[in-house]
Amino acid sequence: MSTDVVLYQELTADNGKKIAVATLNSEKSLNALSLPMVESLLPQMQAWKNDPSIAMVLLQGAGDKAFCAGGDIRDLYQAMKESPDYYHPYVEEFFTKEYTLDYLIHTFDKPVLVWGNGIVMGGGLGLMAGASHRVVTGSSRIAMPEMAIGLYPDVGASWFLNRMPPGCGIFLGLTGASINAADAKFIHLADHFILHEDKAALVDKLLTVKWGETIALNHQKLSDVLRSAEDQCRTKMPLSQIRPHQSAITALADIKSLPQVISAINAMEGDDKWLVKAKQSLAYGSPITAHIVFKLLQLGQSKILADSFRLELGISVQCGQLGEFQEGVRALLIDKDLTPDWKYKQVDEVPADVIELLFSSPWPDNEHPLKDLGLLDS
Repeated sequence: MSTDVVLYQELTADNGKKIAVATLNSEKSLNALSLPMVESLLPQMQAWKNDPSIAMVLLQGAGDKAFCAGGDIRDLYQAMKESPDYYHPYVEEFFTKEYTLDYLIHTFDKPVLVWGNGIVMGGGLGLMAGASHRVVTGSSRIAMPEMAIGLYPDVGASWFLNRMPPGCGIFLGLTGASINAADAKFIHLADHFILHEDKAALVDKLLTVKWGETIALNHQKLSDVLRSAEDQCRTKMPLSQIRPHQSAITALADIKSLPQVISAINAMEGDDKWLVKAKQSLAYGSPITAHIVFKLLQLGQSKILADSFRLELGISVQCGQLGEFQEGVRALLIDKDLTPDWKYKQVDEVPADVIELLFSSPWPDNEHPLKDLGLLDS
């Protein structure tokens, strides 16, 4: 078994063009995204972007349980623990490189196919959200559960939560609710539903495609293959969990205060397990995180993509210093006592200046680690 954190292959199609394959290779951790993974992927993706022989990229996870279950935050926890009074350089480095990779995928000109099988959460969704072709399967379980660890939905979520149907972004951001393949398509986080067991046959089919030099046509050729594969299994897609509650979720978009949004979610009718768990997660989560989510969704509509990542980097670094993130990780993943001692117990107890500090950049504009993001895009 290889010890490489990411495995790379270049498969040669019938006409000589190549399909590049990157496999997150940490099956034991459900392919949690580590800094070494990011540092491996960044230069390789850039090389593939510049290589004229590469027609498309396939990004997948090792094993059958997960594409990527989120960021590997144990090292972040140790860094935060070492420097309780200031943010540790590792925190800045991790998020800077992660967001740079996410942005590269969003702006990659060639087709990028992400195989979103199994668990896709947090940092995994950051990789998937920006891909040109996003496949979900029968076991796909997608979520942004950062409320539970005192962080917030990052990795571009300030961009993509705002582009969901009305109310879905605030509901999913506050509850961390897990969604399935049907929901992922409904809220614009996935493009195609294909059975996981059909992946090998799909790759074989892609190797018969007459890939050309025109990037736009290659995008269309990949879409055609995926659409054809989806037609064979469309009836096996799971039932949506969002649609039965769609009217109540849509109504959240018109509510102007965070306490009222939370009250409305708690008042939603229904006793299905999905909604009950969503309400429980909302009650467990950090009140500070709830404020971040609410404000991000207010700001996100006016942000260009690069600005969204710049804003998020500042918030993430400030969260690394505040202590709420550290406490959330401790309770959920380190001590596993599930009793986080949040700084404030209710959303109406959180002072406005705490949120203002989190949204203030730790750097002057000309020293922002992502200041050049987007400047070189064509």
